[in-house]
Amino acid sequence: MAAARKLSTFHLPPLSTIGEIIKLFKMQASKQLSQNFLLDLRLADKIVKKARNLRNAYVYEVGPRLEAITRSILNASVAELLVVEKNPQFIPGLQTLSDAAPGKLRIVHGDVSTFKIEKAFPGSLKRQWEDDPPTIHIIGNLPFSVSTPLIIKWLKDGLFAYGRTQMTLAFQKEVAERLTASKGSIQHSQLSIMAQYLCSIQNVFTIPGQAFIPKPEVDVGVDFTPLMESMIEQPFKLVEKLAQNTWLGMLFPEAQCLESTGKLLQLAEADPTLWPCQLSLHFKSLCGVYWKMCDRNPHLFAYNF
Repeated sequence: MAAARKLSTFHLPPLSTIGEIIKLFKMQASKQLSQNFLLDLRLADKIVKKARNLRNAYVYEVGPRLEAITRSILNASVAELLVVEKNPQFIPGLQTLSDAAPGKLRIVHGDVSTFKIEKAFPGSLKRQWEDDPPTIHIIGNLPFSVSTPLIIKWLKDGLFAYGRTQMTLAFQKEVAERLTASKGSIQHSQLSIMAQYLCSIQNVFTIPGQAFIPKPEVDVGVDFTPLMESMIEQPFKLVEKLAQNTWLGMLFPEAQCLESTGKLLQLAEADPTLWPCQLSLHFKSLCGVYWKMCDRNPHLFAYNF
């Protein structure tokens, strides 16, 4: 009980401002990697509060750099904060935070795109899918350059190794709009399909560009809540294949392309004159029909245009 009381009242001691640390360690954000620094602690607190109650939770922050978000997470009385940072110039500053919060901050110098999230936390935190979500949360401000491949990777493997793990992530507005795009809209894409197939997705906050150095476009925060039952019954790999091949002719060998594509559209009751983005209105039925076609012809699923 005493340990729990101590944990619930934890706060970082007074520290140098983020701006001062940037100057101290002569840090620079990389435009090539879409990097920027969030300096406003109030906005960081707002982002972390949108992640709901993090008390006693295990949190994975993506690409922390020296953002205020890291400090806000530590002040939320988490059990542990894991950060994975690729750029060595940010490690000394993160170590300063670790020294100020003994036993709270675990720093991994590595690449989030190859980091094995499914092995990041104790096995005792794992939950069955139908159980309540695990006490694990992923938070971060993702650079434009890694947003789409990283989200697809997490959805495909790793993210749900512990159960219905929740995420609160900030993206450039363009990516956020694709994530939340409605079916049939021109912005509805592979990213929209794969994310909405498994999660309920909502825009939960907006961060103005002037809150960052250097100033980027507007960032939008997106909350991912895994669904108890996925929107589509078929396996992830099949859904991913159809999402990648919106031109349906690419799903079939050339010799049978026209006939099989026509049959797929007919059985899915989809108008063959629709544009690829409009076919998302029929995506669930297209997956069901294509799954049956693959069941009858096992070589079809392995076909790669």
